[in-house]
Amino acid sequence: MTTNPSPGLPPVAAEVAAGALDLLPARLRKRVDGALAKAAAWPVEATPDGVRVRVDDDTAVTLKVTDGIVAHAADAACDCLLAPACLHRAAVLSLTPLAETAPLTEDALPGQEAAPAEDAAASADAPPGQEPAPAVHAATARAQAPSEHAATAQAQTLSEHAEGTGAGTGAGSGTVRMPNARTTVAGTPPAAHLTPAQTTALRALHSATTAVLVSGVTGGGAVQRAELLHAAHSARLAGLHLPSAAAVRIARRLGEARSEDPAFRLSELSAELAGLLDLVRRPADAVTPARRAYEPAKPLRLYGLFTEPVVTASGYAGATTYAVAPDGTLRTVSDVAPGGPERAAQAAGSPVPGGCALPLREWGDGGGVILTNPTVSPDGRIGGGSRVRSVRATGAQWHEPPLDALWQQPPAAQLAAALDRLAQPADTRPAGSDLLFLTGTISDGGFAVTEGPALRLLAPDERPELPYAENLRLLGVRPGLALRLIARAVPDRPGGVHALAAAWTGHDGETVRADLGLRRLNRSHIPAQTAAAPAQAAAIPARATATSGQAPAPSVGDRPLPAAPPALPLELDLLRRAVDRTVAGGRAVTAASADGELPRRLRAVGLTTGAECARALAEAAADRRHDALGRLLPADPDAFAAAWLATAVYSSAAARSLLLAAWSAPGTNRSAPPRV
Repeated sequence: MTTNPSPGLPPVAAEVAAGALDLLPARLRKRVDGALAKAAAWPVEATPDGVRVRVDDDTAVTLKVTDGIVAHAADAACDCLLAPACLHRAAVLSLTPLAETAPLTEDALPGQEAAPAEDAAASADAPPGQEPAPAVHAATARAQAPSEHAATAQAQTLSEHAEGTGAGTGAGSGTVRMPNARTTVAGTPPAAHLTPAQTTALRALHSATTAVLVSGVTGGGAVQRAELLHAAHSARLAGLHLPSAAAVRIARRLGEARSEDPAFRLSELSAELAGLLDLVRRPADAVTPARRAYEPAKPLRLYGLFTEPVVTASGYAGATTYAVAPDGTLRTVSDVAPGGPERAAQAAGSPVPGGCALPLREWGDGGGVILTNPTVSPDGRIGGGSRVRSVRATGAQWHEPPLDALWQQPPAAQLAAALDRLAQPADTRPAGSDLLFLTGTISDGGFAVTEGPALRLLAPDERPELPYAENLRLLGVRPGLALRLIARAVPDRPGGVHALAAAWTGHDGETVRADLGLRRLNRSHIPAQTAAAPAQAAAIPARATATSGQAPAPSVGDRPLPAAPPALPLELDLLRRAVDRTVAGGRAVTAASADGELPRRLRAVGLTTGAECARALAEAAADRRHDALGRLLPADPDAFAAAWLATAVYSSAAARSLLLAAWSAPGTNRSAPPRV
């Protein structure tokens, strides 16, 4: 069944969406999923204070918007006789995108506005079109297993070192180190001091998340999603803001999957589930402030780096400008508010905080500012307090200090640092810490990184309102073009990076610098292809047909390039697919589709811990024990969730280790970087 949420529906607070289903009697709760298909076709009309969803000639659901969202249950009303315990209201609220606002806290400074907890605050560093997703942390639980054999496998999985292999990657070998933990997935370390409400909220979150995993995307529905939102709301009231925001993001992605939204990615939902299951094991990390604290700072001299559009699935949009201090520290200024993709260009034209008339986009395109009385968060984001003052200053080009230093670090070292940061929750990640600064040349196979591999340049967001994909297609047809590139690492796509901004030498010898998500390029911006480039490109397949039968390494000029982008071993990729398949189909699909040969194949390539993870996951999915009288015992969802979490964490850590080895392989391009 396909349901498509109406684009005119405003974001709704998670507790309002969950509470709508609580009011329904049992007979109507069973009909919610079927009503969603009809609700998606109901027309939406704008009203002075919100929208009206017309069910039929006599019935309508009215949503009142406050500060861009439906914030209270009373703001959603239906005029039918059963309201508010009616199917119309519940279906409409189940279709609306989710949003959650964070209240002002004692650490908020005057003049600062409360930011959405997981959107406006965290999305400044999140890939556009995606919610900030905590990567899987490299820690797993020694879980209770359904049998002694499975328990032994779990303990081994959590403490053993996994040896990587260079098969198919040229990476040689590596070691994936996975720290041991002595608490169960649902347990609480003795050192953590939690209130009874927080303990109860964590258990509810664990139960709701485990239920989502056991049923899978295809087996879950609106009622299960509401249970997860209830747990998220309880966690937020108890002060557990980080796991609460993660649960809301999971609920949002479940809605995307149900509606077959093109933006939905199963691997992202898997990472969210693993991150939350791991987080509830670490209460000390789960107790975080409601929002980041902005502290007064000394005057800042900042050089604009680039500007990135921000579009989230929950109805927020805007732009973030990255800047560099003289000491090389990255800072960001964001303008994110409720709106669609069209608001990104509008926000990029908003001025720098503090009275300076310089637009964010111009500042990011080589401009400079001096801020006095700024407020800065610990992760490098600059607030818009009323006491901030700003004036224009001289900027810098990418090949000039202090910006040039960003491109001097080896690509492999940059990737290692970025992956380490991506393993942290989005709210604690330093601004711009997941960015890569690469130099190289456009080739027929993608982008040949100097002192690094050949990569595919991927569009962070393929919405037609943002010109990422169009610009990358235009750059891709100019082999031999030397670029300086700002990109973002994509852990689940080892052969590519998300391209954000680029600079190259234009027709007249001047540097062209473009924010690929904001500036729509045309052929006049790209220098004509040199005569040597087509000949070199044509020579590669000709040499590959030599009588020796051995294809030489492709090259651009006299610079050898890897034959293909980095790739992970097939066996590890199969393990990662098993992790995602569990999320998609749940426990039943995992048990029915388990590959009995996968553990053997993983051992054959040296991934022995991966083999134990695969075996333990299959056993936990298929385990249905009987009591002394032969009666079938209920399945153990916690043991299944623990086995899945161990497999998810291992596959993520192994992929990271092998990816770093591939970027450092001897066959990478080691020519001098181009100057653009």
